[in-house]
Amino acid sequence: MASTIKVDNIQNQPGNNLINRCSATTTIGSGAGNTINVDGATITIGRCGGTVSLASGATQSGFGASYSAVVWDTSSIKTATFTAAAGSGYFCNTSGGAFTVNLPAGTAGNVIAISDYSHNFNNNNITVTPNGSEKIGGTAGNATLSTQGQSVTFVYVDSTQGWLNIQDSTSDVQSPAYMTVAYTGAAACGTDGDYKYAIFTGSGSINVTAVGNASGSDRIDYLVVGGGGGGGGYNNWETSGGGAGGYRETQPSCTPAVWASNPLMNTGNGVPVTSTGPITITIGAGGTGSGTSAPGAASVFGPISSAGGGADSANGGSGGGGCGSGNTPPVAPPQGSDGGPGGSSGGGGAGAVGTIKGPSSPPYQAGDGGDGMYSYILSGTPHASTYGQTNPTAPTSRYYAGGGGGGWGTQGTGGKGGGGCGGTTGVNGQANMGGGGGGHGNASPPRNGGSGGSGIVIIKYKFQN
Repeated sequence: MASTIKVDNIQNQPGNNLINRCSATTTIGSGAGNTINVDGATITIGRCGGTVSLASGATQSGFGASYSAVVWDTSSIKTATFTAAAGSGYFCNTSGGAFTVNLPAGTAGNVIAISDYSHNFNNNNITVTPNGSEKIGGTAGNATLSTQGQSVTFVYVDSTQGWLNIQDSTSDVQSPAYMTVAYTGAAACGTDGDYKYAIFTGSGSINVTAVGNASGSDRIDYLVVGGGGGGGGYNNWETSGGGAGGYRETQPSCTPAVWASNPLMNTGNGVPVTSTGPITITIGAGGTGSGTSAPGAASVFGPISSAGGGADSANGGSGGGGCGSGNTPPVAPPQGSDGGPGGSSGGGGAGAVGTIKGPSSPPYQAGDGGDGMYSYILSGTPHASTYGQTNPTAPTSRYYAGGGGGGWGTQGTGGKGGGGCGGTTGVNGQANMGGGGGGHGNASPPRNGGSGGSGIVIIKYKFQN
């Protein structure tokens, strides 16, 4: 028969404590294997300003769970697929690639939290997979975390809704950090406001020595122009101009805009920097002009490639005159325009198609090269005096990637941005502007068309605020 002891107050009395002879602690119970039941309509544990704690290694049940109950695992940053445990929060590093977080079988009140450790969910996603036929947000299927800096908290509610997201933060709060970059092979470098730049007229590299973050700088903006195509020549009376090299450029996505945009600019899509190390830069050579004129070569900055311009009648970044197609291979926004149709047409430029030749009667008129595109990436004097042609209506911009003019009768002019004019001997496209070579327009004696101009790469990144 069980014994019953009824009391209305238990107090610690130093020196005469029959429950526990310790003046600082009162212990109720007699160790492992025993159960204490406290029965009452209202039970108060602790006192105002005090602390109620579970012993180390102890668990609770019946109280439910809350966001504050999540225990974050900081001992093992997750870098590959794993199965989460209820009540735990995980920092997931997707710098090395996307992976999956498998949810456990849900019990009402279970909590799972996930946070973007490397601020890279936008590049490499996290897939959250429910257990068996369980649901996430009322749907039996996976969820995807694809926002940079995202942190989410899931609570299992019931079989109807499954795991519901009760907290989704995309604020990505960070102290600003700025990348640092060293250059190899740059022709010029300097500072432009809060940005640093480097101009490459020959192949080289940059070396990222410190990675920044989205609050400071974590992307490198660029202008990449491929080498121009060669103009037609030799003994053909009607030869077309070479197409300009491909033109690709970015601008930071910030308000107000740091520099002006143009129709071919990608806003806010600079090259992301997620790790230290070198990024290779290749400057495309211009194609030679001859009876079998050659295309220009691609210029490359890391993952960004701007195609060489098409030779007479061929496809390329911009197409050669004589029906060459531009934006080959295709990218968005397009990297160049088509060449003019038919013989003796102008090569395409980054900003305009080459024009068709004039009437086949005196005065014979060859087609002009298409104009290039104007860049605002730099506004300093070294850039203005050394590289690019000034746009008279916008003094701070520079033209690049103009098409070559056709050769025949009255020779076609080269497009703005280094395009070579047609002539008795075609004029070369301007070096480091990606201009197409001009076509040769005199069958006797045989002569070459102009060679395309080499390309250029300019990088720019924020180093302070």
